[in-house]
Amino acid sequence: MNNLPEKRFTAGAIFATVWKNSATDNFGREVFYRTVSFDRRYKDKDGKWQSSNSLRVNDLPKARLVLEEAYKYLMIRDDKKDVGNNELEAEIEEVI
Repeated sequence: MNNLPEKRFTAGAIFATVWKNSATDNFGREVFYRTVSFDRRYKDKDGKWQSSNSLRVNDLPKARLVLEEAYKYLMIRDDKKDVGNNELEAEIEEVI
């Protein structure tokens, strides 16, 4: 499975990215679950783009916004049927 971002939410330099992942359950079936990565993009002293998960105080409202949008996306998406293991999805959703 190609692990490309499923959905990305941005506010300025703050990003929350939803990834669709797969694993094998205890019965050998492929199950799908989603994770969310979070980062802040910035240019270093050489002008090259870098990524960090450290935030400045002014980043906090933007971080809240993108994480809230990612959460809403995960809760209302209509393809939950592709998750074969509800326990695995519940674990992932609790982390978010």
